Amino acid sequence: MTSAHRLRSIQAPPAVVMVRPHRFESNPETAQDNRFQSLPTGQPPSAIAQAAHAEVTAAAERLRQAGVTVHLFEDTGELNTPDSVFPNNWFSTHPGGHIAIYPMYNPSRRRERRADVIEMLKRDYRVQDVIDYSGLEPDGLFLEGTGAMVFDHLARVAYTARSNRADPLALERFATHFNFEPMVFDTRDSSGQPIYHTNVLMCIGTAFALVALDGFVDPARAAQVRTRLEESGRQVIPISMAQVAEFAGNAIELSAPGHRLLALSERAAASLTPAQKAVIDESAELLPLRVPTIELAGGSVRCMLAGIHLSPRGVGA
Repeated sequence: MTSAHRLRSIQAPPAVVMVRPHRFESNPETAQDNRFQSLPTGQPPSAIAQAAHAEVTAAAERLRQAGVTVHLFEDTGELNTPDSVFPNNWFSTHPGGHIAIYPMYNPSRRRERRADVIEMLKRDYRVQDVIDYSGLEPDGLFLEGTGAMVFDHLARVAYTARSNRADPLALERFATHFNFEPMVFDTRDSSGQPIYHTNVLMCIGTAFALVALDGFVDPARAAQVRTRLEESGRQVIPISMAQVAEFAGNAIELSAPGHRLLALSERAAASLTPAQKAVIDESAELLPLRVPTIELAGGSVRCMLAGIHLSPRGVGA
């Protein structure tokens, strides 16, 4: 990596929120449109829950050892929140001290929103405002955070795949408040169905972007997205739909002292080609995390990490 690439980027947060589940299970409610979920493995639910708890514990420790600040919250399961391990969907943070809280498509996921996370952010970071969009749920308007949108914080673009988890009216309202340009496109998986979350097929780092261009319905729109990313100075790394199925797109770039990391699952990292890894390595170090049980729920490392793009409070602040 060059010295320029070692500089911290607003695209790559230095801190994350994680939630450690005590009663993890694959959510049958979300399986209707999340085709990345897997059927139960035949293990008893207690064994699956214990494995997921251990995977989050190990992932949090690995991130801390790599220099990332991790705020780890517990979900003991009283509220029946099987997808709580994926906090990036219900809130996001933004440079300048802004927080958004999102309307969730499935009722079980609405119970994941928790005041203690927001209070921690207000206590430890400089927060100017919190805009809560969850009141849109009774009107059937949903926008599932950084699952539904993949942000280019540098160019102020919110890349969004159309789905029932990304309503255009909710997106427009968010984009106006947070000063993002929405760039919307249609996608399809191997069975021809829309991909449920944008962050399954797209990851934007500081100097590169992983994008499943073959997952776009309109090749012309895929070309426009590629051009827009290249205009922002990034090298586009096309990934295949087979790699999407291995969660290669579900990654997040993070800042650590002196360098940047690309956090992704071991399964995702194994699916990348040597050429793809070489491009990433020019500006970020691969940090594979072992989360096979978590991936049964249809999400991977990106979904597990809610990035904190806020300035920490100084001592006595």
